[in-house]
Amino acid sequence: MTFLHRRTVLRAAAGGTLAGAAGVGCGRSDEEAGARAAGPSVRATASPGRSAGPGASTKPGASTKPGASRMPGASKTPAASGAPSVSKPPALTLAPLPPGLPAQIEHGPRTGKGVALTFHGQGDPKPITGLLGEAERAGARVTVLAVGTWLDAHPQLARRILDGGHELGNHTMHHLDICTMPAAAASAEITECAERLRRLTGGIGRWFRPSRARLATEQVARLARQAGYPHVLSYDVDSLDFTDPGPEAVRRTVLKAVRPGSVVSLHFGHAGTVAALPAILDGLHRRGLRAVTTTELLT
Repeated sequence: MTFLHRRTVLRAAAGGTLAGAAGVGCGRSDEEAGARAAGPSVRATASPGRSAGPGASTKPGASTKPGASRMPGASKTPAASGAPSVSKPPALTLAPLPPGLPAQIEHGPRTGKGVALTFHGQGDPKPITGLLGEAERAGARVTVLAVGTWLDAHPQLARRILDGGHELGNHTMHHLDICTMPAAAASAEITECAERLRRLTGGIGRWFRPSRARLATEQVARLARQAGYPHVLSYDVDSLDFTDPGPEAVRRTVLKAVRPGSVVSLHFGHAGTVAALPAILDGLHRRGLRAVTTTELLT
């Protein structure tokens, strides 16, 4: 399938099903909330190396194939907070990260060829499944930061993401302005989404990204650490796709700003993003860059 054909297919899949999806993303408050973050921004400076991949076991000889942690005959457990009942998965073991990473990660090492495409997880599952399939056919892997209510509505997507070799993390339970919340409410936003992830995948995921903010406040970063997320995942390239500027504008914005080691912010639930992905992947390939998970980017 040619690049233009792939883009046409994705554009058709996105059309109609995503009508009225504006507002699903983090919105214009990203930069406003990011300005409230305590202290100067910091960046990851880890040395590039070989990654065992998201969700891979650290034991010697363990399989790193997508879905390797899945076991048949898993027992049923009651769903949390009215969420659909699902089979209980085995616990996931994540590959270790290099020491010395900052509390808030905006990008990875600039000396490699990796780029992390990170998606805020909300939206209609049909075009999302098409987007994941397009990434996989191109040999790309992405990181999805899921909203807890979205996981409740579409629990099957959690395994679909991991089984495709992608990475899954926490983007709060209700996608509210977490940086303005009292500590108790902010903590609940993080832990409730973490519980959904644990129930669906066997682990809380490696990454937490605050909702409606590029950078976490000191309080939110502390609450995330307490919930099991030592690093807040930020980004250095904002696609602005949540403003629905059209696929060509999304492609142009990303490819103009992206560099080796970049972490790119994108959103499910927006037709222009789905349609722009083939062109973004093609543009990265022409520069000798490759879309990898955030863990692969940093390890």
